[in-house]
This record gives sequence, structure tokens and C-alpha cells, in this order.
Amino acid sequence: MRPLHRESHLIQRIGWLRAAVLGANDGIISTASLVVGIAAASTNPADVLIAGVAGLVAGAMSMAAGEYVSVSSQADTESADLARERRELAELPEAELLELTQIYVARGVKPALAREVAEQITANDAFAAHSRDELGLSDHVVARPIQAALTSALTFTVGAAVPLAIALLAPTASTAIVVAVGSLFCLAGLGAIGARIGGAAILKPTLRVTFWGAFAMAATAAIGAVIGRSV
Repeated sequence: MRPLHRESHLIQRIGWLRAAVLGANDGIISTASLVVGIAAASTNPADVLIAGVAGLVAGAMSMAAGEYVSVSSQADTESADLARERRELAELPEAELLELTQIYVARGVKPALAREVAEQITANDAFAAHSRDELGLSDHVVARPIQAALTSALTFTVGAAVPLAIALLAPTASTAIVVAVGSLFCLAGLGAIGARIGGAAILKPTLRVTFWGAFAMAATAAIGAVIGRSV
């Protein structure tokens, strides 16, 4: 008998990958946009640096809090559904068995076989079967608030550090342009890396993140220039 091969599916990365890409992308775009906007309004390098550092710290805290609250809400909903399912299995076992049978029938299994499969799976672990097949919950999609919060905060900090470093190295007279161009290259690289890790085609995600980054920086640069001239 040939040994079974172990498979590592890309969907297993979705929990941390979503938070990581979101954090890094937001870190680069928001901080670069802030730096570009301030640089367009003021020629004082200290103003740019202070605004950038403040944006990094505030953004990282905001990402962590936002991810924790939103994913906790998802986890609360999942827990409520699981508690309800556990209660129904205890109070209405036959109805739940019929429901599981109908799920398998809807997937193309013949009714008699679907009933037999449902009975065998229920005998093994009814709660796990209903969690997976009725609610669609499994280990790789279940909400993990702390993981999402820490991942987003860390990757936001790393992403935000990029435009800050570019701003420190750029000539004062061309800070806005250098930061914008450098950040766009980094966003393109981030889009490509995220797509590669997620197993998707590289071109579309790269163009998508670069376009929205350019749009955000152009908007803040325009606002900064208008405010800079009027103050």
C-alpha cells in the first residue's frame, strides 16, 4: 500500500495572511500618505518626521484594537452558533441527524447512503460533524482575535517604517516625490508577495494595491499643497 501524502493547503494560511497583508498595506499607504501630505504642506523635516512617527504609533494601536474588536465579534457569533448547535444535538438528535443527511444529499450523495454516512459520523463525533458541515467552521477559518490583532499591529509597524526610512534619507526638497515613488515600489512588492503566499496570480493583486496606494498619496499630497499655500 502506498503511504498517504500529507497536503498543506493554502486556505490554512488565510487567518494570519489576511491580517498580515492588511496591516502591512495599511502601514505603508497611511504613513506614506501622511508623510507626503505633510511634506507638500511644510518644508520642515521635523514636521514630517513627527507626523510620520505619530502616524506609525497611532496606526499600529488602531489596527490592533480594530482587528481585536472585529474578530472578537466574529468569534462571539461563532461561539453562539456552536452553543446553539450543541444544545440542539442534545434536545433534538433525530432532527439534527436528518438535517445532516439532507446536507449530504444536497451534495450529491444518494439518500440511503447519506443517511448511513450521517449515522456513522454522528456516532463518531456529532458536534464536530455539524460544526464543519452545517456551520462551515473548521480550524483554519475559526476566528482568532489575539492572533489577528498582534499580526496586524506588527505588520503595520513594519510597513509604516518603510516610508519613514525613505523620508529620513530623501533630500528635503523632494521628500514627497521620493517617498511616494519608493512606497509605491514597496506596495507593488507587498502585493506580489501576498499573492505568492496565497497562491494567487501576481499581476492583479500587485496592480490593485499599487493603484489604491497611488490614489491615496495623490489625494493627501493635493490637500497638503492646498493647505500649505493657504496657511
